[in-house]
Amino acid sequence: MSRPSGLLATPFDHAYPRDIETEWIDVMGYAVPLWVSDPESEYQAFREAAGLLEYSMLYRWDIRGPRAVEIAHRVHSRNIKAMEPGEIAYGVVVDDDGLMVDDPTVTVYGPDHVLLVGGTPELGAIIGREVDSNTTVTERRTEVCVLSVQGPRSRELLQGLTDEDLSNGAFPYYTFKPHVRLAGCEVQINRIGFTAELGFEVVAPVADAPVLMAAMREAGGPLGALPCGAAALMMCRIESGMVMAEVEYDHTLTPFECRLGWSVDFDKGEFNGRDCLLAKRESATGRVMTIRIDGDPEGLDGAAIDVDGRVVGHVTMAVPSPALGGATLAMARLHRDVAQVGHALNVTTESGSRGAEVLKTPVYDPERTRVKS
Repeated sequence: MSRPSGLLATPFDHAYPRDIETEWIDVMGYAVPLWVSDPESEYQAFREAAGLLEYSMLYRWDIRGPRAVEIAHRVHSRNIKAMEPGEIAYGVVVDDDGLMVDDPTVTVYGPDHVLLVGGTPELGAIIGREVDSNTTVTERRTEVCVLSVQGPRSRELLQGLTDEDLSNGAFPYYTFKPHVRLAGCEVQINRIGFTAELGFEVVAPVADAPVLMAAMREAGGPLGALPCGAAALMMCRIESGMVMAEVEYDHTLTPFECRLGWSVDFDKGEFNGRDCLLAKRESATGRVMTIRIDGDPEGLDGAAIDVDGRVVGHVTMAVPSPALGGATLAMARLHRDVAQVGHALNVTTESGSRGAEVLKTPVYDPERTRVKS
């Protein structure tokens, strides 16, 4: 099935077979396949070998100037001033009312250069309000390709293509290495991911996308690496309890309701929306949780959840979970009264009602040992 008209081709679009039998989704204006071979094989690649997944679609707000760190600090929920060059932080940006805008990463190159990577244009507008005449902010996603390499053999794959030391001691979780020679290209490697597996992101100029993908396929083939689509990623991220914008959260929720309250540092000083967010901290009415649902996942996205006829939330996304033996696993927005492990629920669809149960989140590697290995 050819790429849909009206959507942009990603830098790695050339790597997808022209006769690919898949469904395509719109990710920030770009066409992204739900699978390249099949979701089950791609899931196994993430969990047992390495999955190659494109991340070029995210917005990349490049801030340069003497106030670069200060601006990021005033926008983001984490203490950016405490970060060293080479570190990455994950957290949230809220609006003036303390409600969710984005959950971007911050990459610190130095006191005069910071990069925020996120999923909403509104993030750029909030950054822009802090800019002065000595600072530039440029959105650079069209300039680079980003290939996420996730799985227990991801380090082995990349290490075979570079002389840079990618060992755990030399390259800790949530750090990055710029100016790395990999497969003959100069790239930046970030040690982050969205699968709860050991993983990296390779960032390079768009022109290098064909060379990088060809090198990854050749080196990764004997290891079991596969190009992957969005379906397998969704299975991994729901098993891992990782939230996504416009799915688990939108502008109606605070970070405390979507499992991201841990990332808010009220002690760091003023940041956008801080006071309103602080006032809402004790009044959160709901919580994003993981639930297991009877039956298959078809038709469950958006389905109402009730207890004794009282609507208490809705399913955000449901997937088959290999980690639970193929059972249907979902993320759900729940009222705080029922957001408790073991609570029994009903999920109502057009075909009838199904039983469900709240599970501890995440169900996969809850101690996050694999990503730190």
